[in-house]
Amino acid sequence: MIGVMWRPAVAAWAAAGLMALPGAAAASEPTGVWRMENGRVTVQVAHCGPNLCGTVVGLKKPRDDKGRPRLDKENPNPALRQRPVIGLTILSNMKPQGNSYWTGTIYNPDDGNTYSSNMTLQNDNTMRVKGCVASVFCRSMKFVRIE
Repeated sequence: MIGVMWRPAVAAWAAAGLMALPGAAAASEPTGVWRMENGRVTVQVAHCGPNLCGTVVGLKKPRDDKGRPRLDKENPNPALRQRPVIGLTILSNMKPQGNSYWTGTIYNPDDGNTYSSNMTLQNDNTMRVKGCVASVFCRSMKFVRIE
């Protein structure tokens, strides 16, 4: 599952998003399938209307210890807690903000919260996701294009 990588050292902090290093430029857009560098989650980024979104299409550990699919059990809406994590849209409303840079939100199924996020292509095959709480506590992760 997405698990530990999203758990912050401080209780109020948990997020993820995509961001490149300053000055990085890429010739393409981030549509395609991306795997987190540690292999825990695979996300498909696609156009959703005029913006981009990202849907979980794979997990390193798609089942819990009892063999059941991982669920969105921390969702604040009890009616949504039985949804499988695979298939969840976690990157939403990612709007272009310039050269290879998008901003929007990211949902973290490990804590049921949604955070501000940005994503940037470092090159055609590397992308960083950055998610922030109050623009102060942020976490960044590297994704590698697999399709």
